Amino acid sequence: MEVLQIILQLIAGLGILNVWLLRRDKPSPYRAGGASNMKEEFAAYGLPAWSVAVVGTLKILCALGLLVGIFLPVLVLPSAALLGVLMLGALAMHLKVKDKPHRSIPALTLLALCLAIVIL
Repeated sequence: MEVLQIILQLIAGLGILNVWLLRRDKPSPYRAGGASNMKEEFAAYGLPAWSVAVVGTLKILCALGLLVGIFLPVLVLPSAALLGVLMLGALAMHLKVKDKPHRSIPALTLLALCLAIVIL
């Protein structure tokens, strides 16, 4: 089970870092309202511009917590729990703007990963 949890931590942590550090300013088929970057996506949700920085910082910290948690396990539970809450928020935003269901797949997948990490 420990190996499975580490694999899930790697997938979730590296996935978040990919989206928020490498793909933040690139288009994605999962962005709301045809947005071409993260700022436009948050605007499509009706969120203030500063929320991009707050949410992004929290998600990056959670991702780093999951990765560092491989060596320092005390970080895993709070990182996975907070990231799970943020993913619930992401799902709520997709529902708010009535996105097509496929656009919620990444948030739903990460929520499932976080739940699995917490349970394991």
